[in-house]
This record gives sequence, C-alpha cells and structure tokens, in this order.
Amino acid sequence: MFFKSKAPEKDKNAAANAPEVMARMVQQQHSVVEQVAASPPVPKAGTASCIGSGMSIIGNIECNGAAQVFGRIEGELRASDLLIGDGAQVEGSVIAQDVTVCGRVKGTVRAVHVKLQNGGAVEGDIFHRSLSIDENSQFEGSSRRVENPTDLSSSVDAKGLQKAPQKKDVAPVPLPSIDAELADGPKR
Repeated sequence: MFFKSKAPEKDKNAAANAPEVMARMVQQQHSVVEQVAASPPVPKAGTASCIGSGMSIIGNIECNGAAQVFGRIEGELRASDLLIGDGAQVEGSVIAQDVTVCGRVKGTVRAVHVKLQNGGAVEGDIFHRSLSIDENSQFEGSSRRVENPTDLSSSVDAKGLQKAPQKKDVAPVPLPSIDAELADGPKR
C-alpha cells in the first residue's frame, strides 16, 4: 500500500500564504513601535544600578544612570534618578535630578524633584525645585526652593546665610567729648 503524503500540499499553502503572514507580522511590529513611541519611557527591572540591603559602602558613589539603594552608604551619592528604598540609610550628600526617599537620609539633599514617601525620613537640608512629603514621612531641617538645585555653586550654603565681606580693622576716630568742653569751660 502506498500513502500519498500531504506535505507537498502544505508547502504549497505555506508558500501561497507567506506574503499574508509577512504582512501581518510587519503590521504587528508597526503597532508595537507606535505604542512604544506614544508611551513615556518606563525603567525596566534591572536597568538601574542597585545597592542591596546586605551592602554597606563608605565612600563617594557616582552613577551615570538611575540608582536604587537598599543598603547603607556613608559618603556623597550622585545619580540621575535615585530611589532610597525602605530600610536604606544614607549618611552624606545626595545629588540627583529626581530623588525618592523611603528610607533614611542624614545629610543634604539636592534634586530637582524630591519625594519623601512611605515613612521616608530626611534629617538635613533639602535644595529642590519641587518637594512633596507624605504624611507618614519625616523631615527635620530646612527646605529651600532654588532654580538649579544640583548646581552647587549657584545655591547658598546650607543655612541660607551669606556672610558679608568683613571690613579691615580700623581704629575708631575719637569724637570730641562733651565732658572735655565742660571741664575747660565755655569758649569765648
């Protein structure tokens, strides 16, 4: 007995349908590209640098992109976008475009947008363009709105005071004494 294979028929159907299948795939790709172009960029898991909860770092850290901190840092921390997660502790300056604090910061925070959320705490000064503090968060220090908070040279010092230039010590010029005139008597 001989059986006739249907494989050649399938190949003929696939070849005939290939342009249709390709057109459908291209159309799907265009719709995905349009969706991506229309939506704002969302950071994907793993794209930010991360300091885990078991890590403790002493020293300055500079990250070219986004960063997430769940451990402990002593020193200056710089990133474009920064999340200081629940349980994290930073002791030192924090400088970024956007900072979200859910942990604890003891030091100066300089960022365009600062958010204290989910019980986050800052003990120190915050230089910002916008600041939001959730009701469960804590802030002890001073807050100052400045146009360029990440530019260290353009903002005033932490207390907001600028010292006036000191004059050189000059001996005061003695004023004529009234008592001397009275002792000498009236002048004629």
